[in-house]
Amino acid sequence: MAHRRRVGVGRAGPKYTKKAEEMKAVSLSSAMETVEKLEVKLADFAKKHKKEIQHDPAFRKKFLEMCAPLGVDPLSSEKGFWGNMLGIGEFYYELAVKVAEVCMASKSRNGGIISVSEVRSILMKRGTKFRFAESRNKSNYSKEDIITAVGKLSKLGGGFRTMEVGNSVMIVSVPTELDNDHMEVMKIAQDSDGQYLTGISGRVSADDVRRVTGWNNERTKRALDLLLTKGMAWLDLHDGE
Repeated sequence: MAHRRRVGVGRAGPKYTKKAEEMKAVSLSSAMETVEKLEVKLADFAKKHKKEIQHDPAFRKKFLEMCAPLGVDPLSSEKGFWGNMLGIGEFYYELAVKVAEVCMASKSRNGGIISVSEVRSILMKRGTKFRFAESRNKSNYSKEDIITAVGKLSKLGGGFRTMEVGNSVMIVSVPTELDNDHMEVMKIAQDSDGQYLTGISGRVSADDVRRVTGWNNERTKRALDLLLTKGMAWLDLHDGE
């Protein structure tokens, strides 16, 4: 009796594996070729719009967003193609130094927490001029530029980072880790729009925190104590209270 010969998986497997590897190699090669073409187009775009990238904060922000998906970082070095052509790495380095100076100078006043808006206001009042500033326009850097500059500082350590508190973006220049409770207390204290009815913006009491959050005494005290011990908040005794 004749038996029909069956094709075994083990016999066909190596052929399929080899074909899959070939297809994978072709796909990878095609993807790399596509990325290379996009990088060339990105470089051409940068050359064409060099002035706008250097002088227009909004345009610069959009350009950096275009770079990110391709893994291109014009800020990584002052040398090389991107550094020589645009020089924005040097601009952000200069801005980062100035931001750090403002943070350090104001730490005794704010405990190492300051808004991006205030930092920009201080730099503008000083008339701080950077590499790409035109003589008639010293303020051609935005809040987003400052946030990007702080990102460069954060890579160096020292606790520099940005975080959102309510409707504001704050720069933190202390290594202390803040949890959600600490952030909530600062949000209540800020209360710039009167949402929590705490009175003067920048001040908060334990009663305010308990009323707004519904926390118990222990949780409220823990959140406030860390801010006090780290110098991020001060105890204001009024009439012995």
